[in-house]
Amino acid sequence: MSKKPTVLITGASAGIGAMYADRFAKRGHDLVLVARNDARMKELAAKLKAESGVNVEIIKADLANVSELRQVEDRLRDDARIGVLINNAGTAIPGTFVEQTPDAIASLVDLNTTAVARLAAAVAPRFSQAGAGAIVNIASVVALAPELGMSVYGATKAFVLYLSLAMDLELKPKGVYVQAVLPAATRTDIWTHVGRDVDTISGVMNVDELVDAALVGFDRRETVTIPPLPDDAQWDAYEAARQAMLPNFAQTHAAARYRG
Repeated sequence: MSKKPTVLITGASAGIGAMYADRFAKRGHDLVLVARNDARMKELAAKLKAESGVNVEIIKADLANVSELRQVEDRLRDDARIGVLINNAGTAIPGTFVEQTPDAIASLVDLNTTAVARLAAAVAPRFSQAGAGAIVNIASVVALAPELGMSVYGATKAFVLYLSLAMDLELKPKGVYVQAVLPAATRTDIWTHVGRDVDTISGVMNVDELVDAALVGFDRRETVTIPPLPDDAQWDAYEAARQAMLPNFAQTHAAARYRG
């Protein structure tokens, strides 16, 4: 058993989650892998154990299923060995907003937002009490770009970004690190979910490069990590503009431009 904190990773059977598992195993962390695909997780667990000698446990769970989600919540709440949560599980659905059904939208929201919030809420009190721990939430640059046309998916990722920023303000003083990672197009299975051929899309980052960059941000304790963004001054300017608006929100009367 590693003396380093165990890392629980959701959506760990492939893509970004599997790469996080590989990278944390190489750092000597024991792992708890959570996903629906039991066979893929067993194959990955065997590989990581052989290569890195770490302990790897598997929880087969569909996080859109409340009873299965609660099993993972219980593990996060009760297992003091777990010191890092990688909140990665998520998906996308095909079609435009008017083409997507209410049921499909509800399922997407359940997985991409409700599960993320509930898992973070399950572990945050324990981390806060211990004065240590890290929660990594995988958002997306789509959270900042409605122009990309992924209405509901982008809205779920905007939720994840906002939640991460708010959690950071609350939990950082208690010793808990919160990171939001905002990938752009990444070579994962998500493209098959939306019926797109990833090879027809330009500017697609490979998963290993995405996760390695995200871990640089993790080690630097960045609150927001945007691996494809060349100039971090652009994010700083975005954040400064937002901060500049805050004092103007508390007004007794509507702005003059809305009166008369």
